[in-house]
Formats: sequence, C-alpha cells, structure tokens
Amino acid sequence: MEKAKITKVFYISMVLVLITVLLGAIWPAHFEEITGNINDFIAKEFGWYYVMISTFMVIFCVFLIFSPIGKLKLGKPSDKPEFNLISWFAMLFSAGMGIGLVFYGASEPLSHFLTPPTAESGTNQAFRDSLRSTFFHWGFHAWAIYGVVALGLAYFQFRKGEPGLISRTLRPIFGKHVEGVLGTIIDVLAVFATVVGVAVSLGMGAQQINGGLHYLFNVPNTFLVKVIIVIIVTVLFLMSAWSGLSKGIQYLSNLNIFFAALLLFGVLFVGPTILIMNMFSTSIGNLLQNFIYMSFDAAPLNETKREWMSSWTIYYWGWWMSWSPFVGIFIARVSKGRTIREFLLGVLLVPSILSFFWFSVFGTTAIEVVKKVPAIGKMTLETQLFGIFHEMPLGIGLSILALLLICTFFITSADSATFVLGMQSTHGSLNPPNTVKVIWGISQSLIALVLIYAGGLNALQSAAIIVAFPFSFVLLGMMYSLYKDANKERLHLGLTLKPDKRFRKKE
Repeated sequence: MEKAKITKVFYISMVLVLITVLLGAIWPAHFEEITGNINDFIAKEFGWYYVMISTFMVIFCVFLIFSPIGKLKLGKPSDKPEFNLISWFAMLFSAGMGIGLVFYGASEPLSHFLTPPTAESGTNQAFRDSLRSTFFHWGFHAWAIYGVVALGLAYFQFRKGEPGLISRTLRPIFGKHVEGVLGTIIDVLAVFATVVGVAVSLGMGAQQINGGLHYLFNVPNTFLVKVIIVIIVTVLFLMSAWSGLSKGIQYLSNLNIFFAALLLFGVLFVGPTILIMNMFSTSIGNLLQNFIYMSFDAAPLNETKREWMSSWTIYYWGWWMSWSPFVGIFIARVSKGRTIREFLLGVLLVPSILSFFWFSVFGTTAIEVVKKVPAIGKMTLETQLFGIFHEMPLGIGLSILALLLICTFFITSADSATFVLGMQSTHGSLNPPNTVKVIWGISQSLIALVLIYAGGLNALQSAAIIVAFPFSFVLLGMMYSLYKDANKERLHLGLTLKPDKRFRKKE
C-alpha cells in the first residue's frame, strides 16, 4: 500500500542523489574541483542576478503585507491554526536556521571584523560593519526567500486544494502541464535542492560536533569520527521522523528553543552585557540606514569587495534558495489557517529579530574575546566557538550546552527534511510513509558525508550555490503565479485596504 503512493519523482531524485554520492566518493578531488569551478563561474557572472532576485523577493513580500491580498486566509474560512504561536515560531525558526546559527553565531561577525570587505581590520568601523553584514545575511532576505516558497505552497494547497508540490504552485502559468513531464522536472529539482541544501547544514553540524569534542575532550578530529557522529544522529532523527510531525518534530523544536535560550542568555550574562545590548540597537539602525544600498550592491568597481561578496553574500543567497523548498514546504505545512498578512509578518519579522539578537550576543562576545586572545581568530570555524567559551566564566558548561544544541538542531533539521522529502516524492501526501522517510534520511546523511569527504566546507558551499541557480527560476514563477491567482480572487471577493464586513462573512 505504501509503495503505491511513491511517485516517479522519488525514483528519479534518488538516482541523481546516488550519482552525486558515487562521484564524490570515487573522485573526491575532481568533485571538489568541478563544483568549485562551477560555483566560481556562477558567483562571478551571475552574482548580480542573485542580488536582484533576493531583493525582489523582499519587495514582493512587503507588497503582499500591505496589499488587500494579505486578507486572504491560507485555508478555508473555518480553518484555525493547528499550532499555537510559540510552537509555530519554534518550528519555523528551527527548520529555517538551525545549525547555521550555532556554526556562524560567533565566527561570521569575527571573520568580518578581522577581514572586512572595505574597513580596516580590527577597527571600530570593522566592528560596526561586521554585525551589520551578518544581520543582512541572516535577516529579511533569507526569510523572504523562505516566505515566497512557503506562501505559494500553503495558498495553493490549503486554499485551492492542490497537492503540496512545488510544481502545483505554477498551475496558473502552465495549466495542466504541471501534472506531466514539466511538473516532474520541477519537483525533482526541488527535491534535489532540498537534499543538497540540508546536506550542507548536516555537514557543518557534523564538523562542529567533532570540532567541539576534539577541543573539549581531545576526541580525534577525523573523517571516521564524523562518520560515527552522523550515524548516531541519523538513527536519532529517523526515530523522531517515525513518530510523526505533531510528536517528534514539535517536541524537538520546542527543546531547541529551550536549549538555544539557555545558551543565548548564558552568554549574554557572562559576556559584555551592556556592550552587547548597545551593539544590538546600533546595528539594527545601521542595517536599516544602509538596507537599500546593500540590497542592490554588486560591488562592480571593487574587486576585493566583490570577492568577499562571492564568499559570503552570494553564498548565502544561494544557500537560502537551495534550502527554500525544504523550509518553505515545512513552514507551509504548519501554517494552515493563518492569513497571508499574519503569515508574512510572522515569517519576516520574528525570526529576523531573533537572529539579530543572537548574532549581537555571540558576535560581540567573540570580538571582545579575540581582542584579548588573538590566537582564537586563527582557529578553524568549527572550533572557534569553543575557543571563545574557554576564555569565559562557565566556559565548560557553555561548550557542553552548545554541543547539545547543535545535536538537537541537527536532528530537527534532518527530521523535518525527511518529512518534506517524503511529501514531495509521494504526491504531496501530508503523512508520507515511514519507509520513504527512512530512505531519504539515510540519503541526506550519505550526501553530507560525501561532501565532507570531498572537500569539507568548500564542496558544501559550492554545492549550495550551484543547485540554487536553476531553482531560482522556479521561485520567479512561483511569485508570478501566486500574485496572478491571489489577485484574481481578491478582485472576485471585492477586497480593499479598508476593513470589509462582506469579506469577513465570505471568508
């Protein structure tokens, strides 16, 4: 019975995943070289495109918030949200950022402080710019990309009765062709982007867990240890995935928020508290003041800055796009019953502000510690956080808590991804078979290990940007399709910006 639900999207995607795994395992050096060359080409020739499309998605989301379209509900008039606000925020935040927050929380602001794109290294200007750049990378653009995918899926699935497939969000453009070969291609692309995007995150998690264990307990920092870590975590997240969305994933997401809050406030209170709060406020103002320029800047006349943008900004825009099918599908699944306006305000503002505070706490603390202990700035990315904690009060406790948080984020991200991949390869089923989820869970872990084996973070980053490029055209189609259909319905209901009693009755 379960097997009958599996579509050809599953088999085609699985073949692509196996080919990727074999290429990376048999020819790791060539795999890293090829992905690196493709990545360099895309970043150099199409960096402007990544900048423009990401910014356009922010504009699109803001437009919908203030548009009468924002009154439309993601579901039937009687539908109520399945999860309360706290659980909703916890699940979308855990799925959307996860391991990356812990991995880059201290290391990214520190990197921008030590090697800034324009300012002089180690200066107060570099300090200010480091947090502004980090806020920019992890803020409104990231969540607008997620929001576009999630909104399109939730709208067409819960309001129009379509299966929860990326391809079906394009029906207003392609009509019945989304049920044929074209739809299969789109869904395969979404599945493959999800697998690679999540594998990037899992690879980083495995490396940081190993880095932390090596720094704290002198556990060897080797590929074999990473394999063992991935195997253990894979078993744990498959157990959670087997238990279902409302049990395992919701409980783990709430546990993530608890651990994250404990670590966040622990660092806040033992770190330079007043400076952190001052930098948090100032950096938000700095971002808003420069937001429009930064959103469109492609650094055409500054070679140094353009190379920096390729390594950071363009990489992030690619990473968010490659993650967007996974995060978008998952957020859509847990957002039924909310209005478009409520949905977008929640998705854009709350996670962004939480991310800003997170990076203020960890980034400011890291920079202040490195000013006193410069050697930490030369440590690898996966061990820097533990080196910083070593110089702080309660350092061992903070390090152990960070390791626990990485593990729970690791499990939640992979857990959510197995659910999403199961949906996409079983015709949008809201309850995909456990056998399919297990197969996808193992596949994700294999790709993560292959990418680590093939070249660590370099191969991981290259893979994310490469997969994002073709999927970006699907994102453009989703925006047009959503606006076309939602505006048609808005006109049919006679919605305006003013409160409309007729609307409430009809809705």
